[in-house]
Amino acid sequence: MKNIITLICNPSTVNLEQDHVSLVLKTLREMNARTTNPDWLTRGVACDIPFENLGLKKADTAIKKVLKNFQIDIISQKNFNRKKKLLIADMDATIILGETLDNLATLANCKEKVAKITEQAMNGEIHFVEAIKRRIELLKGLSLENLEKAKAEIELTPGAGELVQTMKANGAVTMLISGGLSIFTDHVRQLIGFDKAKGNDFEMVDNKLTGRLIEPVINKDAKLENFKLFAATNHISSADTIAVGDGANDIPMLLEAGTAIAFHAKPIVNETIDLSIKYSDLTALLYIQGYRSSDFV
Repeated sequence: MKNIITLICNPSTVNLEQDHVSLVLKTLREMNARTTNPDWLTRGVACDIPFENLGLKKADTAIKKVLKNFQIDIISQKNFNRKKKLLIADMDATIILGETLDNLATLANCKEKVAKITEQAMNGEIHFVEAIKRRIELLKGLSLENLEKAKAEIELTPGAGELVQTMKANGAVTMLISGGLSIFTDHVRQLIGFDKAKGNDFEMVDNKLTGRLIEPVINKDAKLENFKLFAATNHISSADTIAVGDGANDIPMLLEAGTAIAFHAKPIVNETIDLSIKYSDLTALLYIQGYRSSDFV
């Protein structure tokens, strides 16, 4: 079958039922699609439904309509080259929960100001470089001890470790890239085993933030260029890559990837990227590639 729809729910709820699958099959057949038997990647969590003789867009629109009242992610894609050789991932609100700069702002007593700038930047309302510089300026005076405290409080998004380690166990290379600070990207890389990490470097004097970044700044263009360079260095075509992110500054690198995933993303990202995960955790990216839970590392 040329096409495939994957239904995925959050593994903490295990609420994907045979009735949902049957409804999808009925809808596809009513639109004259040819289908084969569904394949449960994990019972109650993820199921592949192969089909053909119907365009992806039409199928996707119809299935999202009939399942709109259920917390089920619906991924429609071509049924070939699903397993990718390279993963590139945003960090804040993607691989980890929350925004690290917002967490630092709590320690600097300027949380509301920084959070507002973060929201504007992630929604594409202001340029990212302007936003990151303004936020770092507000954090001037924070000590290395504060940074270490924020680093220790980082929480991984459920499924992050499984995503990275499973892909690596199957021969893929992985990169974490963020407009956040390198002290955090390096820490997360070590936590779950990314092959490479890239974040913004920052200036410190007497173990305190000066409020200035060290150029060049990792913005949307730098994310894209680092993605291209990492892929070229590893001799991997864009068709063999998967990228995931949530904010406006992730869009260029997402559009470059063979498979692009908007993960619990801002509206501007969901409007631009076809495939989105709104309910599940990061193991969804493994199901999208056709992995079963028994394959997870």
